[in-house]
Amino acid sequence: MNYGDFAYVYDFLMQDVPYDKWLEFFQKKANIYNAPGKKVMDLACGTGELSIRLAKLGYQVTGVDLSEDMLMVTSQKANKESVQLSLFQQNMSQLEGLGVYDVITVFCDSLNYLSSPHEVQESFKRIHDHLQVNGLFFFDIHSIYKMEHIFSNQTFTEIEDEVSYIWNCFEGENPYSVEHELTFFVLDEKTDQYSRFDELHKQRTYTEDDYHLWLNEAGFDVLEVSADFANEKPKEDSERIFFVCRKK
Repeated sequence: MNYGDFAYVYDFLMQDVPYDKWLEFFQKKANIYNAPGKKVMDLACGTGELSIRLAKLGYQVTGVDLSEDMLMVTSQKANKESVQLSLFQQNMSQLEGLGVYDVITVFCDSLNYLSSPHEVQESFKRIHDHLQVNGLFFFDIHSIYKMEHIFSNQTFTEIEDEVSYIWNCFEGENPYSVEHELTFFVLDEKTDQYSRFDELHKQRTYTEDDYHLWLNEAGFDVLEVSADFANEKPKEDSERIFFVCRKK
């Protein structure tokens, strides 16, 4: 998937996303489960919101993303915030050659962008390869409930002076999948005209049992599964499922 122009409106689209809650989750679980150190890979880092927050707390952070444009935005923001990040463009299912880490994160439902069970399994294996023994792996995914009842056949809109969008969600071809059709209208301040661009994003999730199986096959112990930033087990109507894993 090529984000292109999307990278430059991503932060507008994600302005209400609770990055500080992910940061709190990270710190709490890293402490509870004794992360071996402070070397962190933020996989699918997007525009670097979490990477920068972690770096400010003294973590040695490597940000990895599929999109070169996302990484360019991350680099600009890191320079502005005077923080040091290492940045690499790679696909998480083909991750290689980036060294060994104490903690690897894949937050903000990024795993749901993988198109097949094979890609999820490959990602888990390669993440395992990049962790030291007893290293921790944190990730979250959309629940089946969210795919079927929150996203499917819904429309979301936002109208602002600088950026407006129409976001249509449709049931995807595969079980527990959705397709997001996004149309953006972005103001060009030089011409005072709006330009339009369109994006199609596909997401897919699986049962908790599937994730457990694939994690165990990749060499992880699943330490904890919770939902919606709470220390509670997932419920029927939970929307975001969190996994805390340790490399065996």
